[in-house]
Amino acid sequence: MNFPFQLISGTDFDVIGFGTNAVDYLVRVPEYPAFDSKVELINYLEAAGGEAASTMVGLRRLGFRTAYAGRFGDDHAGEIGLRSLIDEGVDVSNAEIVPEARTQVAFILIDARNGERTVIWQRDKRLGYADIDAPVMVAAQGRILHMTPHDTLACIRMARAAREKGVIVSIDVDNVFDHIEELLPLVDICIASAAFPEKLLGVADKQTAMREMASRFGCAVVGITLGAAGSMFLSQGAFIETPGFDVPGECVDTTGAGDAFRAGFLCGVLNGDGVEESSRIANAVAALKCRGLGARAALPDVSDLSLLIPAFIA
Repeated sequence: MNFPFQLISGTDFDVIGFGTNAVDYLVRVPEYPAFDSKVELINYLEAAGGEAASTMVGLRRLGFRTAYAGRFGDDHAGEIGLRSLIDEGVDVSNAEIVPEARTQVAFILIDARNGERTVIWQRDKRLGYADIDAPVMVAAQGRILHMTPHDTLACIRMARAAREKGVIVSIDVDNVFDHIEELLPLVDICIASAAFPEKLLGVADKQTAMREMASRFGCAVVGITLGAAGSMFLSQGAFIETPGFDVPGECVDTTGAGDAFRAGFLCGVLNGDGVEESSRIANAVAALKCRGLGARAALPDVSDLSLLIPAFIA
């Protein structure tokens, strides 16, 4: 099934990312600790993460031109986060360093038995964007604008600026933020966590909730991630269910798998693939990411994708 929209050409970048970045402190343990217990860790890591920033890195590794707009604190974590994007070749001309602010951090416990994780995070309010602060000048510099809607009013301004120039708008959403119902009608590709449609609409059945989202907000593509089970998308009235891939070797860590999934899906969109193949690529990129500890260490390049999709051509 073809996507019901067309990408523009002649832009500076393929994808502009606007939203969250973070530095993660990952601790891998033999099993999730019981209350009031002690457990010896297996290993630990300090590494850059954050949804929007990691998706831009994932797309960059797959050969696309990406830029990131977001805010870092002027602390050690901010240095790590910003340098990580520069080293990957992501354009950071529209990234900002906020004096005296602390970069978003997450402390993540990973259960070595299955790679599943628990995230404890904090975002300094000084990193947030008011609508008037939104870097609208960058919104139309890519073929796709991809956002995490934590600063929803700023995202609304960005989405409007993008749409005025024919740019496709994509969001990664897992929670119901204030003003989200004003943003969704401006979104072409909405990829959510499995729990989001019920949180938003109060409808437990996933397909019913996804149909309601498409009908009420007009998103051209509505998708949900289903972890190891894969994904489900709704486009033009039809559901596309795609199974997940087994992680080559073993599943070390699921941190950032959703960010990787979005990178894979947008890779398919940019390649001119249909919904089915884009979903397949998304599941493959997410599975390959889970080979390593942290959100980005095992993000695949094009050659890595041949492990799961032998005929893949970028």
